[in-house]
Amino acid sequence: MKNHLLISLFLIFVALPILILMVVAPMSTHNQFIYGITMVTTCFVAHFMSKKHFVSLGILLVAVISSTRYMFFRVTQTLDFPSWIDMIFGYLLLLAEIYIYIVLLLSFFQLSWALKRKIVPLPKDTSSWPTVDVYIPTYNESLDVVKDTVLAAQCMEYPRDKMKIYILDDGKRKEFASFATEANVGYITRTQNDHAKAGNLNHAMKLTDGELIAIFDCDHIATKIFLQSTVGAFLKDPKLSLVQTPHHFYSPDPIQRNLYLGRDIPAENDLFYGPIQRGNDNWNATFFCGSCAVIRRKALDEIGGFAVETVTEDAHTALRLQRKGWKTAYLDHILAGGLATERLVLHLQQRNRWARGMVQIFRLDNPLLGRGLTLAQRLCYLSATMYFFFAIPVLIFLFTPVLYLLFGVSIVHGSVELLLSYAIPHLILSIFAASRLYGKYRYSFWGPIYDLVLSFHLVLPTVVTLFSPHHGSFNVTDKGDTVDKSYFDALSVRPHLIAWGILFLSIVIGSLKLFIPNYFDAQLEPTILNIAWTVFNLVLLTAAICVARETANKRKTVRLYVETPVNIYQESGHCSRTLMRDLSMTGCRVDNFENGELNLDEDPISHIEIKTEKHTFCVPVERVIPAQGRDEFIHIRFLDVDIDSRREFVRLLFARADTWVRPEYKQDNPFRSFITILGCIKDSLTGKRHQDNIHIAVVEHNE
Repeated sequence: MKNHLLISLFLIFVALPILILMVVAPMSTHNQFIYGITMVTTCFVAHFMSKKHFVSLGILLVAVISSTRYMFFRVTQTLDFPSWIDMIFGYLLLLAEIYIYIVLLLSFFQLSWALKRKIVPLPKDTSSWPTVDVYIPTYNESLDVVKDTVLAAQCMEYPRDKMKIYILDDGKRKEFASFATEANVGYITRTQNDHAKAGNLNHAMKLTDGELIAIFDCDHIATKIFLQSTVGAFLKDPKLSLVQTPHHFYSPDPIQRNLYLGRDIPAENDLFYGPIQRGNDNWNATFFCGSCAVIRRKALDEIGGFAVETVTEDAHTALRLQRKGWKTAYLDHILAGGLATERLVLHLQQRNRWARGMVQIFRLDNPLLGRGLTLAQRLCYLSATMYFFFAIPVLIFLFTPVLYLLFGVSIVHGSVELLLSYAIPHLILSIFAASRLYGKYRYSFWGPIYDLVLSFHLVLPTVVTLFSPHHGSFNVTDKGDTVDKSYFDALSVRPHLIAWGILFLSIVIGSLKLFIPNYFDAQLEPTILNIAWTVFNLVLLTAAICVARETANKRKTVRLYVETPVNIYQESGHCSRTLMRDLSMTGCRVDNFENGELNLDEDPISHIEIKTEKHTFCVPVERVIPAQGRDEFIHIRFLDVDIDSRREFVRLLFARADTWVRPEYKQDNPFRSFITILGCIKDSLTGKRHQDNIHIAVVEHNE
């Protein structure tokens, strides 16, 4: 107790005054440059000397001091405007910077100390295991998408008498009811679709009685150890209400498919389902994400079921659980895989719903208000709800230099040298600290690209929702579509193209002002600074536009890499042993086993025999000649796959315990990351073909 008091007194009377002095101390331009260079150099030296977490926290502290010093400078020395027009746009830019500064501080708070939770093993006595209801809600998705999710759920290793699986069909479709009967799972529907997915889940709760509820979106396919990995924590802690696991997507989203072009770059959602959720977990602020999660029924009953007031019923439900004192947990093990949005327009629709939902929570159940939350929980939720206001600041930053180059609007008062002396350390250290903290989950400069892709489409929905939170309806994101041919989705990026033209025009006019300064009465240094800013914005905007170059994706089922021995039977009865190289739910590719004694044209392939860990099954097949002609592999299409065989395909492809194990991404390097963005733009514009970077664990050879 005495030590804690001494530490508190030291922080209040010694450390805090020093930090305040480091932020507010006035300096000349020359001294500020030296001060900034010293901070940057110190952080770089510390970075290369040690990778320990306390060093990361030290670098983070220096970055926060530098950013706070820059904001203090902006507020106290740059707001003297020559006209009311300059003042309006100047304060807009300042508000955008204040927003980014607050979001930066909140994100650093979330990421500063992440909790890496371990799996809690279940007791050996299965009689003590709780009963589990598995909910698979669906509305307008195709049966082909839902089938594999249901069959994978049946592969989960949990006592049959303690697990019940239900298809929650809000589409009221006869073929789904028939499939449920064939697969021997429950089928629940309702007469009205009130409150969309949340209403569907609440209706199912009235008709089932499991102690725990596992929820999977209809395209999220669980591995066999999902329940064994998540349920044990509920037995250990009776106050635990939720265990959330990552959303992993085994198909590429539009940004991965159209812009990454096969490069090994962390996906957009990796940052949230990595450091952010682990950071939330450290403060008991884990978000429920609507799928790949297990929830305690008793906790849901206490809050009246799933929240129905917003279109993001998942995060809102977790917030209500935590307000009631329930604990939540995040288990950072990929235990299920799903389908990403196939096209940019669907990606925009999905993010639109997320943005509206988080703004609704901000308005209707603001985490800063009300009872039940700790300060840390309030800050974690504030970070999440504030994030989706990013569209307005992003567009302000995009067009601010344009106002100066085209119209001479002076938005920041003061010399360029003084501004750069404060801004450069702030920018370098912010990027550097972020790269050090979560560089394996989000590469530098990619975040602004993701934001630019969405910003033009989110400005209106977020503003409307802010003032009218009940406006709009729940929209379901389509999954399992195909893209028949490559095309450029100009409609989705029409505002981006207009903005690109405006930025390019401003660069041209700004350059003319440099060459004819007397005619335009241009100031050299501000013009060069704003041209450089606009060029940087143009690069990122070009990358965002390239996402609209949709590449063809004609496969209705995703092909994943699997390596396992199989037997191939020909119509004559001849059997050949070979190796299967990849597999989808409709076909596979095997090594060519033809030789002088075999002729597959005269004696066609008729069946393939595959062995899984529990069964050996045989499926009728036919050979397919690929469009590019014969190669070193034999391509096979499955015929008349019955439900038992399909379940075994699911067990082999998706349900393995190590299905989604993959190595970590390389640590971020900001310079390399920016060069990679330029390479992605070049390859996208020149039409380089995408190469799959999808990973699945290799199946061991069975001799």
